[in-house]
Amino acid sequence: MEYSVLMAKEPGKIRLEKVPFPEGAFTDDSVMMKICKSAVSAGTECAWLSGKANNAGNTFPYCPGYSSAGIIEKVGKNVKSFVPGDRVAAFTVGHRSAVILSEENARAKLCKITDERVSLKEAAFSYISTFPMLGVRKLMIEMGESVMIAGLGILGQFAVQYARLRGAAPVLGCDMDPARRALALKMGADAVFDPAEPDFTEKVRAFCGKGVNAVVEVTGKAVALRQALRYTARMGRIVLTGCTRVPEGVIDFYRDVHLPGITIIGAHTSTRPEVDSRIGAWTTLDDMRTFHRFIAMGRIDAKSLISHEYSPRDAQKVYDMLLTSPNPPLGLVYDWSSL
Repeated sequence: MEYSVLMAKEPGKIRLEKVPFPEGAFTDDSVMMKICKSAVSAGTECAWLSGKANNAGNTFPYCPGYSSAGIIEKVGKNVKSFVPGDRVAAFTVGHRSAVILSEENARAKLCKITDERVSLKEAAFSYISTFPMLGVRKLMIEMGESVMIAGLGILGQFAVQYARLRGAAPVLGCDMDPARRALALKMGADAVFDPAEPDFTEKVRAFCGKGVNAVVEVTGKAVALRQALRYTARMGRIVLTGCTRVPEGVIDFYRDVHLPGITIIGAHTSTRPEVDSRIGAWTTLDDMRTFHRFIAMGRIDAKSLISHEYSPRDAQKVYDMLLTSPNPPLGLVYDWSSL
């Protein structure tokens, strides 16, 4: 048995390879998943592929990708948790056509898609969608609080919707790309701003009176965090959802953090509990199930965020575009059924 996989063996280069499963990989306790769709996490994958960013522990060669969906193709005779034909969303299995997991690992990494209203293409974004969901959870938003989503890429567009579901009012967004600002309005933002404007922070503070109560910082850029500190209201809070991989500039912690009493919250997905969700921090699988439920109930629009579908054969062109474009398209998906 063999599978197709995207492999990066040096900075900026990726190729599609066929790899045999190790002999004896599938046992009576194994689960084989056929991957149909895998979502591209542009920021993280480009940071890894560049070979220059702050990615502790990342070395070449490696298989990028960590959010996908597909179907259980076969199970070992001892497996009780899955049956062939189950639709599942997976995380951290990479951009590949198939994966074999032990039943224990499958229960930890695979989330059943139980509602037919959730397509595999939408479900491919399950894990990616949980990053902004965790950030919004950690903010503990009260109904009627103003919330700014700083950065309106794929994570920011989900964050706009999650903040609205939490009762934020108004929900604001900022991004230098007018197309992304327009999309955020479609996703439910009440107003959007261009952070490149010289009076940006003043406009935001004026819109909310004394500044915004809470910020979801998605850009991962230090300059955006410094701006957020200027337009956040006294005693407000900022959750860091984007990864600031290249430190830049200086923050005046006395003036911008200590004196106004701003709370800065780290929300990397590694801070989640492994078991037993709790207020403000749910497990990955519980948040993936929530994502599916929101889609099925029409409370989250994922379809409008999916713009392009590619064959894995075109992966090098995809990453070349992502690495060079200042405003790449959102919602990119690899279609493994095309091979």
